[in-house]
Amino acid sequence: MEINEIEILSVGVDVGSSTSHLVFSNLVLKRDERSASRRFRIQERNIVYEGRIINTPLLDDDTIDIDKLTDFLKQEYKRARVDPADIQTGAVIVTGEAARKRNALQIAEALSSDAGKFVAATAGPNFESLIAAMGSGATARSKDYHKTILSCDIGGGTSNIAISKNGENISTSCISVGGRLLGVNSKGIIWRIDKPAIKVMEHIGLNYKIGDQISKEDIERIAMKFAEILFEVITGPANSSLARQLMLTDDLNFPGRIDEYSFSGGIAELMYGSNGYYDDIGQILANKIISLTPTLTSPVVEPINKIRATVIGAGAYSLSISGSSGFMDDKLSFPIRNVPVIRVDVERSKLSAEHVKSQINVSFQRFGLDEGEDIVALYFKDPVRASYPKLELFAKSIEAALPNSIKNKIPIILIFEKDIACSVGNVIRRETDLKTNLLSLDELILKEGDWIDIGEPLVAGQVFPVTVKSLVFHGN
Repeated sequence: MEINEIEILSVGVDVGSSTSHLVFSNLVLKRDERSASRRFRIQERNIVYEGRIINTPLLDDDTIDIDKLTDFLKQEYKRARVDPADIQTGAVIVTGEAARKRNALQIAEALSSDAGKFVAATAGPNFESLIAAMGSGATARSKDYHKTILSCDIGGGTSNIAISKNGENISTSCISVGGRLLGVNSKGIIWRIDKPAIKVMEHIGLNYKIGDQISKEDIERIAMKFAEILFEVITGPANSSLARQLMLTDDLNFPGRIDEYSFSGGIAELMYGSNGYYDDIGQILANKIISLTPTLTSPVVEPINKIRATVIGAGAYSLSISGSSGFMDDKLSFPIRNVPVIRVDVERSKLSAEHVKSQINVSFQRFGLDEGEDIVALYFKDPVRASYPKLELFAKSIEAALPNSIKNKIPIILIFEKDIACSVGNVIRRETDLKTNLLSLDELILKEGDWIDIGEPLVAGQVFPVTVKSLVFHGN
């Protein structure tokens, strides 16, 4: 009997500058009857558990306490009554200033191995901006109301910004503006100063060090400058030298008018009425941002999710589903993690063995990689017509282009934008000596520079969960 609906359990873990927490989401996948291949699409995302929020544990200013963090997550799994073996997808996001810590990469790897059999360890400011927009509800709101919405997720160390238009995220950016960049206790003693705060202080003529007492007036000046820099970015373009120094990505690409603005993240909780003092400048920064919102040309709306936007995005929105006609060698083991996506520009009208081979070689050279040394995903848009002679020519060309990969028994991963993966896989097996270590997937929209994790197949090996991610740890 054909399966038309499946459910998978996903986890999202956010290790941020100020706080860490997780969520579990139940994702419902259903066949799309309008699709030619009747591929599965995510139809429902239901949050089944929202965990406690803790202060991100530190060993020192540059090192996160992995043991405490891992113990906390294990406790959360028990509280939620979830077995790590039941997790099929999700993402560990190391965000903001936490991604600058000395052991950021080790944290992501440790948590992803402990949290389940398929969890992507991800970081990168543009990716954070993307999932925060989706997790906050801004992206869905832009679709429901046919609007262009700029969402800004303000945490402890960074502000992640995205522009969503009619349900699509069209531009992202990130700047070092956050409530934990300057730590001040109740007595006015500075206990933490991160580099962005030093730059702001230098800009306005202040020179404080850890252990100094700082006046409320100077805290207000620092917070106001952070708020002004943030508004320079969200109203664009960010031209000042200070803004350029604090930017972690390129500037936003504005499509025209912004219909609404929304703010999420821990600072947004304070902006929308929550109270609390956390030995930092968070509350004062929130007040300064509020004071500047009348300068915006469009209204500010309160999002559905605020402090949990990123973690919900990680757990419920980081997943892509391949088409329903994948091809897999049953000797492959999953998950396959951290695979770079390399675009191959094969044109159907120029299809020949020499054309395919030369384009694959060019792609490896573009990445500075040697064919046959590492696993890569070769990504084709629409390289071949679905006729047997053309498929046979393409199959033999693939074999000729990858001699070292075949010799070294490195998994060969072919990904197509069009619905052709099963045909390509079958013809390669039938017409070439490439009999094992082959994975062919389709109906995925990727771009060069993406990294992907490929999870264990679903629905009798036809459908593959794929997490598209960025492994760029800023500052490392």
